[in-house]
Amino acid sequence: MLGAVDHPFGLWSIVPPALAILLAIVTRQVFLSLAAGIAVGYVIVNDWNVAVGLVATIDACVEVFAQPGNTRTILFSIMVGSLIALIQRSGGVDGFVRFAQGAGIVRGRRSAGLLAMGVGMATFIESSIVCLVTGAVARPIFDRLRISREKLAYVCDTVSAPTCVMIPLNGWGAFILIQLASHDIEQPVPLLIRAIPFNFYAIFSLILLFTILVTRWDFGPMRTAERRADCEGKLLRDGARPMISDEVLALPPHEGTPRRAFNMILPIAVMVAMVPVGLAYTGYRGCADQELPVTFWNVLGECSGSTAVLWAVLTAVLFAGVLYRVQGIMKVREWVDVCFKGASALVPLGVLMMMAFAIGELCKTGLHTGDYVASVISGSLPLWAVAPLVFVVSCAIAFSTGTSWGTFAIMLAIAIPVARTLGAPMPLVVAAVLGGGVFGDHCSPISDTTIVSSMASASDHIDHVRTQLPYALTAGMAATLLYVVAGLLA
Repeated sequence: MLGAVDHPFGLWSIVPPALAILLAIVTRQVFLSLAAGIAVGYVIVNDWNVAVGLVATIDACVEVFAQPGNTRTILFSIMVGSLIALIQRSGGVDGFVRFAQGAGIVRGRRSAGLLAMGVGMATFIESSIVCLVTGAVARPIFDRLRISREKLAYVCDTVSAPTCVMIPLNGWGAFILIQLASHDIEQPVPLLIRAIPFNFYAIFSLILLFTILVTRWDFGPMRTAERRADCEGKLLRDGARPMISDEVLALPPHEGTPRRAFNMILPIAVMVAMVPVGLAYTGYRGCADQELPVTFWNVLGECSGSTAVLWAVLTAVLFAGVLYRVQGIMKVREWVDVCFKGASALVPLGVLMMMAFAIGELCKTGLHTGDYVASVISGSLPLWAVAPLVFVVSCAIAFSTGTSWGTFAIMLAIAIPVARTLGAPMPLVVAAVLGGGVFGDHCSPISDTTIVSSMASASDHIDHVRTQLPYALTAGMAATLLYVVAGLLA
């Protein structure tokens, strides 16, 4: 690890991500803000040579696609638009809303919120899938009940990473187990399971969400958004720029098309079911390539989440086309046209994801932002301060870089040796790293999960960040206090 003193860029390493985040929140121009952050970063990396830095900025955006995982994630995000447009055009959305209200599943705002939360937590396989399924199922119901898009985005985001990080049986769990094993943890599975009750941030985030959905006690900018939606019927503020256009969300079915709920439910179910299939296949293939024994944990460790998710969305789009053609709802030519219409509406999202990946790579390999921020915990620490400080530093890294997994990789390499040296409880320290990483993934404007949540809810991205941040900070402060208490009692 680079020390704070000999770090090549020092404090300058946090300027580009901080600038991008601050500009995005203040100006609401997220594309220009990210571009400014990336450009400033590469100017710093290239010894303040502006011309070379600007050329490097363009090259960095192009090189995002050199990593297959990035390309698959961007394609998945764009193809989601095709799926949304198809189920909208088929009448499946209208049919599902009628079914949910007619069957008594949703009686009002409280039950609608709890339905969204339950659906999201039940699809814990992959964080992007959680966001997508929650948004697809809940958005038409929330719109009918005049619940703000910001509130839906908050639900999508909160049930994704905080849920996934506490379930070992998914890609998140596999990645964490690999990191633990790489740092000479002899029994990573029991350690990860023992760390779950100490993941205070994830637990508090879900408790806070449940409380707000039940009591409807909103605060901060979310309170204003909810009053606007409830009293004025405005799901978005005036001048908002939703991540997916109303042209796709309001794509009407043909006159006389039957409104059948299964035209929405079945494609989504196929998509969810295909994710574990994709994980299993890519994991098995990875074991074969690495000549590893085919065990459950090896398969989970070698699987590709981005591949599984992309396959799942493509399968759902194809399945929807066949389903609607059999019913006579949509011919092949219209299916193709609707797919392109939906995908084109999410091209801006693809550009945003590209820029988010570019600034993340800049922070990781160019500026070593995570190493600099993590260096604040180097040296001797009092035992009680280890867990809360690890949590706070992990929060800072994840928020500034927009990546929870990158934070896990950086901080576990630091926190595990510190815990061993000082004799701090390992499950508590590991949980502090995981919770801090989820904080950034949960609310950073440059996090892919935050971006997908804005897309899945058709919310303005910066409005989502602004309304969610007070809730994330509340859960974060509660978690910090509990880590202090746990450290004192250890």
